[in-house]
Amino acid sequence: FQTPRVKLLLERANAERERMKDDYISTEHLLVALTQEDQGDVAQVLDEFGVTTEKVYQALQKIRGGHRVTDPGAEGRYRSLEKYSTDLTQLAKEGKLDPIVGRDAEVARVMQTLIRRTKNNPVLIGGAGVGKTAIAEGLAQRIQSGDVPEELQGRRVIALDMGSLVAGSKFRGEFEERLKAVMDEVKEAGREIILFIDEIHTVVGAGAAEGAIDASNMMKPALARGELQALGATTEEEYRKYIEKDAALERRFQPVLVEEPDEATAIEMLKALRPRYEEHHKVKLEDSALVAAVKLGARYISDRLLPDKAVDLIDEAASKLRIDAQMMPGDLKAKENRIRLLEDEEQACAGMGEYEKAADLRAERIRLQSEFDAERSELRIGKTANGELVVTDEDIGRLIATWTGIPVARLLENEADRLLHMEDRLHERVIGQEEAIVAISDAVRRSRAGLQDPKRPMGSFIFLGPTGVGKTELAKALAEYLFDDEQNMVRIDMSEFQEKHTVSRLIGAPPGYVGYDEGGQLTEAVRRRPFRVILLDEIEKAHPDVFNILLQIMEDGRLTDGQGRTVDFSNTLVIMTSNLGTAEASRRPVGFVTEKRESESARLRSSVDDALHRAFRPEFLNRIDEIIVFDALSSEQIHKIVELMIGEVEERLAEHGVSIELTPEAKDWLADKGFDPTYGARPLRRAIQRYVENPLSKQIISGDFKNGDVISVDATDDGLTFTKTDAPVPATVEV
Repeated sequence: FQTPRVKLLLERANAERERMKDDYISTEHLLVALTQEDQGDVAQVLDEFGVTTEKVYQALQKIRGGHRVTDPGAEGRYRSLEKYSTDLTQLAKEGKLDPIVGRDAEVARVMQTLIRRTKNNPVLIGGAGVGKTAIAEGLAQRIQSGDVPEELQGRRVIALDMGSLVAGSKFRGEFEERLKAVMDEVKEAGREIILFIDEIHTVVGAGAAEGAIDASNMMKPALARGELQALGATTEEEYRKYIEKDAALERRFQPVLVEEPDEATAIEMLKALRPRYEEHHKVKLEDSALVAAVKLGARYISDRLLPDKAVDLIDEAASKLRIDAQMMPGDLKAKENRIRLLEDEEQACAGMGEYEKAADLRAERIRLQSEFDAERSELRIGKTANGELVVTDEDIGRLIATWTGIPVARLLENEADRLLHMEDRLHERVIGQEEAIVAISDAVRRSRAGLQDPKRPMGSFIFLGPTGVGKTELAKALAEYLFDDEQNMVRIDMSEFQEKHTVSRLIGAPPGYVGYDEGGQLTEAVRRRPFRVILLDEIEKAHPDVFNILLQIMEDGRLTDGQGRTVDFSNTLVIMTSNLGTAEASRRPVGFVTEKRESESARLRSSVDDALHRAFRPEFLNRIDEIIVFDALSSEQIHKIVELMIGEVEERLAEHGVSIELTPEAKDWLADKGFDPTYGARPLRRAIQRYVENPLSKQIISGDFKNGDVISVDATDDGLTFTKTDAPVPATVEV
């Protein structure tokens, strides 16, 4: 049932439908018909708000334009520019954009390109993180403040979101329709709008399907006629890959190069951003933290650019400090857990009728609860009484150490003491070889004191000498000393790189070859963890082309991998091992030498030096920090190695509750059996396995040796003997 007023409303709406040439009555027709009412509640409300038929017509013209309700996707075409873009000028007016400093030249170049008569579409080209988008925001801020030429007064910078345009366009032609609607709105606005397209290379191929044209081809005519003025931003690589290949698109843009700022400019940028980050994190950022973020970031984070990496450092350092301040200390957390446990035990005892025990638990819980409340309140008072949380250069250093594994924080007292006594720590694993250990320790101390050349590795060494004297063991000991794990080093067997084509495995295959996406065996390991020990075993077996790569590492501390990425080697320690010259020197015994030890050592060094200069080019040897010749092991050193290896056996036996003691005679017997002048100390490990570990394993499995037994090992003419003695009984003291 319809009342007369409803029928009249529908008749007026139908008249509007015919006037607008639509196929059916829609909401806008009904709205116009309602404004023509002269009585009733609706008419009264519309009249109060000043809504007239003429105003509704004007609003419909802005929203709907020339579209009809039956047009495909008509709803999605209303106010397309607002839907798929962001008004940077409006954000600048509202104070929501970060301030920009140090980019006056680039902003000026963009403005002079925009007011050109032809080819007035600038495209910002620069590395990721140098501030290309910030320049567009800076232009919007200048327009808002009026600090622009007369031709740019009143213009609007609108950032187009290509992702939103493409997202959800399921049917053929839907993307093109959206982009056309956006371009039509820009054209209707005259030259008021500057369309900012971040990552402008994405317009090439965007929305292209079989038989369809992509966004770039749709925009070319409008750009050529001057109906659309665009400001783009992209990286050099993507500009070359996508834009330059399309000559018709490339000629419509004027490149504006954006270089990475120097350190002084980057510091000024951070100072301008400081109030925003202090307000967000509720902390104070010291000047020293800003300087450290720029200088340490520039030195130790080589795969990113300023100011982006420095901004990330202060942002994360502030958030970490804020979280740490709000976290409950470990001892307080343990007390809280203890209170909960006591509460559970109290309830359990009460349930079982053990009321006295429950009362004791309750008293203990109340005492702990009062202590907990007091400590927690003191913690809160301390945090507020000391004023703001302050981010210092130490916080930045610790964060870089977390990101890269490079210990750049200021030396703590205990670490300084460790570094001063580094030789003693290394001697715990490596017997003898004083020259090598001193050279390695000096290199690490130079690095940690900040005195090393920042463009070269921490140190580059060649370890030469007979097999089994500790060359590889020293590299492992160094990795364990620096990283608490001897496996945390890059160990490459150079015998695998004897062919010319295998050289590419170090830096990665070039484009077009299998394995291009996998990265290089050497470069990828260092790129992910820049603070590493690099061990190149048996360097003399490598192909000559390998040394060309090593020259670049040792001279410049950097290497470019197969994908064009620069890898920083300035925080690595390069150790190369070789047995060159030892074959000639070993024709006479160099093992247990007593009276002629000095002459034998001199002969070994002379033989090794001659072989080294025959095998390697002068320019390679000239870049080595030190060439260290490892001496043959003496009888005394062999005995110390026996004690080290037996110590490892003792640790493994302790897991079974069994301890072992060797007599001096047994150690002498093992040293005699295990040392070979030709093979150094390596046979010693096999001797311990054969004469100690094998008999022990049989007797442990058979049950002869049990938990708590002490095994005494002695030597006789027939070999080693194993005698079981009971563990000493602890003495009891009568009170």
